[in-house]
Amino acid sequence: MKQYPAVAILGPRQVGKTTLAKQIADGKKNNTIYLDLEKAADRSLLHDAHSYLEIYKNKCVILDEVQLMPDLFSVLRPLIDEHRKAGRFILLGSASPALVKGVSETLAGRISYKELSPIGITELPEKISMRKHWLRGGFPDSLLAKSDAMSQQWLSDFIRSYVERDMELLFGISISNSTLQKLWTMVAHTSGNVWNAETYARSIGVTAPTILRYMDYMEGSFMIRRLQPWFQNTKKRLVKSPKVYVRDTGILHQLLHIQSHDSLLSNPIVGASWEGYVVEQIAQNISADLQLYYYRTQDGAECDLVLVKGITPVACIEIKHSNAPTVSKGFFNSVNDLKAKQNFVITPASKTFTTNNQVTVCNLEDFITSFLNKL
Repeated sequence: MKQYPAVAILGPRQVGKTTLAKQIADGKKNNTIYLDLEKAADRSLLHDAHSYLEIYKNKCVILDEVQLMPDLFSVLRPLIDEHRKAGRFILLGSASPALVKGVSETLAGRISYKELSPIGITELPEKISMRKHWLRGGFPDSLLAKSDAMSQQWLSDFIRSYVERDMELLFGISISNSTLQKLWTMVAHTSGNVWNAETYARSIGVTAPTILRYMDYMEGSFMIRRLQPWFQNTKKRLVKSPKVYVRDTGILHQLLHIQSHDSLLSNPIVGASWEGYVVEQIAQNISADLQLYYYRTQDGAECDLVLVKGITPVACIEIKHSNAPTVSKGFFNSVNDLKAKQNFVITPASKTFTTNNQVTVCNLEDFITSFLNKL
């Protein structure tokens, strides 16, 4: 906000974007205007948006759910150019700009995009354990609920709202509730697996291009993560389809009717759930110059996570739910292929040590706080 005329805070619905914006507004006392574009009354104020916003050129204007009025972006451009002032607009959005036509190009050079993720492992207060965070996910109302039952009720309501209302509201597209519910359930059951659009399409009864479009929407509303494969090494026969994760493990567990930590530990999905949790927490904490991939060859080499800087793999990561992990041959093959300088096995609660093969075994918290920022 000290540099750009407009800052967009993006993230899933109910993650806390409005709360954050209002805290910023409180810090500016009476120098802000807040408009919620889900409200007809606030939208009507912007019938002649240029004239209305020009009145407040010396105030910070917060526009909530801005993707509902994509035409606003073409109005903001001349307003900013006529009176270029840092921190003039805060735009809150629940949809990726790439899926809102014309948004990315219109304000190029005038806007900074920041993603607000659900509460991460490094943000937990002492009274909330990693175990509870993994089970409930990071949405504030779920994580801070007074009981697991209340957390599950909130998650159930969130999922139902997403299926019945949010997709159409965010993207202006109509998907039948039953189709979206089936897709959600399939993604949950296969979270952490390599994506196959044809398999999904046959199961749901739509075409593969339709499934791919729906997945774009789910990714664009910050609900799923598609982890792309690393395939710079063209000499190997590589798997080149992405892996798909439900980003929030609370939502994942609710979709799979997992209601307690004990039931999670006894469920076959536990390994994939832990893998998705680790991937998401690392994704929230990596520096801008690092990218996340996975690696898999047809010959059996496999690495859950590859951290890449530019075109150079800097770390290979195996994710294990066991605190006494056995490192697979496939992981060592990946290490040999990729030649990363540092290699890790991440578990829930292991003490940090280095194996004879120069692989560091550590728990997730130690990896994020002690190793990630040094890569």
